Amino acid sequence: MNRYLSLTRTHSYSLLFALPLLLIYEVGAVYISRVEGSGLRNGADVLLRMLLSVGGLQGTAAVTLGVTATAALLIILERRKKKVPLRFAPFVGMAAESMMYASVLGLVVGTATQWVLQGMDASIAVGGMSSLSISESLVLSLGAGLYEELVFRVLLVGGLYGALKASGLSTAHSGIVSVLISAVIFSAFHYIGPYGDPLELASFTFRFLAGLLFSVLFLTRGFGITAWTHALYDVMLVFALAVA
Repeated sequence: MNRYLSLTRTHSYSLLFALPLLLIYEVGAVYISRVEGSGLRNGADVLLRMLLSVGGLQGTAAVTLGVTATAALLIILERRKKKVPLRFAPFVGMAAESMMYASVLGLVVGTATQWVLQGMDASIAVGGMSSLSISESLVLSLGAGLYEELVFRVLLVGGLYGALKASGLSTAHSGIVSVLISAVIFSAFHYIGPYGDPLELASFTFRFLAGLLFSVLFLTRGFGITAWTHALYDVMLVFALAVA
């Protein structure tokens, strides 16, 4: 078990595990664009594209290639430093882990939200996403798992942590502050744009706590499992709303 936990947190496993999520999302985005005439993309994807465009990287193919090339570079650099055996079984375990975490995430965060609000209305309204087709909602859900974790966990938590450490803050305090700030921004991000939810205390609290949980999962189990957990949870939510 220790060997499995160690292996699956490496770049070789974590990033390769996340690669199919990127491919499925991009194929789905092309599908809804050509078949349904929808140019929708996940908000974090759009945000990342805006940031990358400053450096001259523009267009779907260029951004996707840039993300893939960065992941490949990290894997290559890691494998030059240490031998990481690639086996199929750990990927199966990572898929099972992601499914398990996604299945209980809503219950855990929902219960925590009820506890935090203590008697206040903790119902969570469905925002602009309710007006989308199932195909659009599924594609955006997959993009949320990939790009929201990339932006809010990898870049934001990692960047804040590095900056706070460099400023002289202790390791523990740097980690706590970066996780808290990231969770606040992650939650607030869901209320921006025409498809954002109406700002309510219950939903903001729910997403803030979810952001904390995703950060803990990212720090303990790596990017790949966190991205798939987020994506699978959102997909489950789409189907639950569809049959409700």
